Amino acid sequence: MMYDGGKIIIGLLIFIGFSTFPFLFTMGKAVAKPEPKIDTPEIQKMVDKKCIESKQYMKTEHMVILNDWRDAVVRDGLRLYKSKDGRSFDMSLQNTCMKCHSSKKKFCDECHNYVAVKPYCWDCHIAPQEGT
Repeated sequence: MMYDGGKIIIGLLIFIGFSTFPFLFTMGKAVAKPEPKIDTPEIQKMVDKKCIESKQYMKTEHMVILNDWRDAVVRDGLRLYKSKDGRSFDMSLQNTCMKCHSSKKKFCDECHNYVAVKPYCWDCHIAPQEGT
């Protein structure tokens, strides 16, 4: 016998309502994928406008590179990174990466906010001051 059938059905309807609300509320409100800008003064000075690795590789693997750099510099005392095309770079977030990608707000934060990640780079490093 179902003495509490009505309560169970109401409870299930409330559960379904709460669990589907986020999907229904955001339906049709897709946010445009950010495209990092390469219009900083330092990048504009470059002839070939090439990062340390290819654009696609950097999109997917930049955090791996930064973690490898951190380990190499802090644990092994190494400072030189050799890219796949043979160029050499100083393993430094602030002096290599942020030299060209000087706008943390436009370059880092847009993508990280889009994918809802909170990088811990700035726990140790000093966040760059945005220019006016």
